[in-house]
Amino acid sequence: MERQRELLSAHPGISLICLTVQPPGPVKRNGLSLVVAEAGVKAVRESFRVEFEELRDLETGYEGFFMTALSPSEAKRIACQIEDTHPLGRLMDLDVIVVAGAAVELRPYSAAASPERSRRAKREWTRPGSSCCPAGNMPHPLGREELGLEPRKCLLCDRPARECMRTRIHTTEELLEKYKEIVDLYLKS
Repeated sequence: MERQRELLSAHPGISLICLTVQPPGPVKRNGLSLVVAEAGVKAVRESFRVEFEELRDLETGYEGFFMTALSPSEAKRIACQIEDTHPLGRLMDLDVIVVAGAAVELRPYSAAASPERSRRAKREWTRPGSSCCPAGNMPHPLGREELGLEPRKCLLCDRPARECMRTRIHTTEELLEKYKEIVDLYLKS
């Protein structure tokens, strides 16, 4: 989060995209995750005009920071398209990081967003303000629901991924097996 704050402060007026690859389970860096990371970096470079890039290959998981001149809402829509359509998109997280007070163009809220969350999001995202990080404004990801988009689906079922993560409906072994299956299919194509 501190690095996100530094990047947003150093590059006011442009959007920060964070790529993270963290497979299920305790091991966050392995051969499979590096395949996903490489594909994620390539997809970001092909989909955005990148103004700044910083890549981190860490034991805690792969991270990439990319700055683009697109608005946060435009960047988030493209990031969601990558997550939803790339063969490995379901295995990577592409977050667009904003701070409370940053102006973000919103679309009508979908039925997927709860009325309470929609009111809270509208209050947070539409307040005019600087795109850099004033004290007390912590960086956080722009949510799909705030743009009227459906939440991400679970790797194993049709429920929202966050619901399955919160209730731990699937075992780590089941999730890792699906992760491996998706990467193997990608490598064979």
